[in-house]
Amino acid sequence: MSGESFQLIYIIGLLVIAYWVGSYREKRHYQSIIKREYELNRLPAVNLKTPPEGNFQHELVMGNVTISVDYFKRFLAALHAFFGGRVTSYETLLDRARREALLRMKAVASEKQALLVLNVKYETVSIFKGAGKNIGSVEVLAYGTALMAARNNAQVS
Repeated sequence: MSGESFQLIYIIGLLVIAYWVGSYREKRHYQSIIKREYELNRLPAVNLKTPPEGNFQHELVMGNVTISVDYFKRFLAALHAFFGGRVTSYETLLDRARREALLRMKAVASEKQALLVLNVKYETVSIFKGAGKNIGSVEVLAYGTALMAARNNAQVS
């Protein structure tokens, strides 16, 4: 076996390993997301700007996440860039990042005993790595206004 064919087998082997490890980790992350979405489903997070009528306390809540791109997704994205079309390998990355950031924001709001999170927005940033300007990871920030029941500030004499 020549050195060139060994290198090709080595590269293909690394791509296969990257595919299996990345798929396994992505599947586990989705399972975690689904479980936590079910647990936090009772706390609505909406993009409405107008609060409901009543006396509420409000506070800014945020959740952010940075998710790295695995080498197999980079390889697929390079193929899509060459041939054109949807870059589906990054779509799941962004879906996971958005859902995770929202869950983290809702967890913060839940700790504050919020009844509702209003005006939910997302900010997304891709972090570049290397001279080729390949995406190294994606950061997503979810933020909104948590509404909590107003506390009675009347003092007892």
